[in-house]
Amino acid sequence: MDQSKAPVLDALAAYHESRQTPFTPPGHKQGRGADPRVRAVLGEAVFRSDVLATSGLDDRTSSNGVLEEAQALMADAVGADHAFFSTCGSSLSVKSAMLSVAGPHEKLLVGRDAHKSVVSGLILSGIRPVWVDPQWEAELHLAHPPTAGAFEAAFAEHPDARGALVTTPTPYGTCSDLAAIAEICHRRGRPLIVDEAWGAHLPFHPCLPTWAMDAGADVCVTSVHKMGSGLEQSSVFHLQGDLIRPEVLKSREDLLGTTSPSSLVYAALDGWRRQMVEQGEALYDHALALAQKTRERISRIDGMHVHGRDDFCGPGRAADMDPLQIIIDISAWEVTGYRAADWLRDRHRINLHVADHRRISAQLTHADDSDTVEALLAALTDLAAHAAELRTGQPVEVPPPSRLRLEQAVLPRDAFFGRTEQVPWQEADGRVAAEMLTPYPPGIPAALPGERLTGDVLRYLRTGVQAGMVVPDAVDTEVTSVRVLREE
Repeated sequence: MDQSKAPVLDALAAYHESRQTPFTPPGHKQGRGADPRVRAVLGEAVFRSDVLATSGLDDRTSSNGVLEEAQALMADAVGADHAFFSTCGSSLSVKSAMLSVAGPHEKLLVGRDAHKSVVSGLILSGIRPVWVDPQWEAELHLAHPPTAGAFEAAFAEHPDARGALVTTPTPYGTCSDLAAIAEICHRRGRPLIVDEAWGAHLPFHPCLPTWAMDAGADVCVTSVHKMGSGLEQSSVFHLQGDLIRPEVLKSREDLLGTTSPSSLVYAALDGWRRQMVEQGEALYDHALALAQKTRERISRIDGMHVHGRDDFCGPGRAADMDPLQIIIDISAWEVTGYRAADWLRDRHRINLHVADHRRISAQLTHADDSDTVEALLAALTDLAAHAAELRTGQPVEVPPPSRLRLEQAVLPRDAFFGRTEQVPWQEADGRVAAEMLTPYPPGIPAALPGERLTGDVLRYLRTGVQAGMVVPDAVDTEVTSVRVLREE
């Protein structure tokens, strides 16, 4: 296909040139009705290009096939059979993929390090999860994606599972051996879903980890807004092979998706695909070289350890890692990542990616340059000079891996929609959770609906919140109380 084309952007330009007069949504009528104070912040161009996909970019019946052509170009660019754009983020895309593989009360193998959006999909669908444990680094208090052997064992115990779902790369940049997991699934005629939200850039440079379609996955979900040039909420999910029918996947997306998709999101996705095809390898040559130099310079700051392949990859660990995720361990200072991240934002206007009880992270992309990196390095150097002031003496009580793993006592859906009550956290030990309790970011639930809570996990969350952890999806975000199933 002609990858120099950008059908959505071209249609948007044609819309402007034709000077059409809309008597349709959106009601601001290309910004004419928007408050000037709003336009002053958001810009005139945002409103001017916020038009309907049909009766705007295309006619009422979509006869010009603008979106279809843009999606076909995306699939062609990355070697997939089909690509689908989503303006509701990968949270919708991954639910659509799950519903295409399994139905209510059917089993799906799921890595327990899944994002909260996967748990939401379990709640909505009634799918019965068979949890596949990640690889726990007890010393680092970190989880890497599950091994292929763990999926093999899960299929042996649950041969009726309809498929498997794995999250890779993780927010920490660590990756599964996807080719091996895909082979295990396909030997049984089962599809593999990959939540590759952090890997939209992977197809566009040979020195990045292998992307899911090249590894043989059936469905791959990417968040283009995370590592690409998409706007927030932009996602693409890709399909290949014949284990999932494209019309089934599309119908599941129609079930969950908005009927008012954003042309702004579509246009940015379309333009990003063209940019990556034409310039992606050169852009990531620069980004990878910049990341390597940045890693080396951060490593020279006293008290900072930058995790690399030697820490994260190898037997019993991850298969690969994305070097653009710069994970910095600051535990030598006895300072939490939460405190460090807040200090950097307050003092230097530097916003970091993941912050946990002992780490901070900086995500580099093709958009970074020497100016952004120098600002980061100056801020981190200053942070090191003030580390002693940030000690609180309130450590986060992180239990060992064996005590972090909770029993799935009830289906997530049954627990979430069951009869519930709110109890003090000290009284929740042994009770069945009826809500997600998710340290965010990265958004991986420590406890989810249907799991039996333990004192260890509750203390981890309480001490975490006291140290600066954010648990935004809890009814009580301070975790002084917890929503649990009523005991009849």
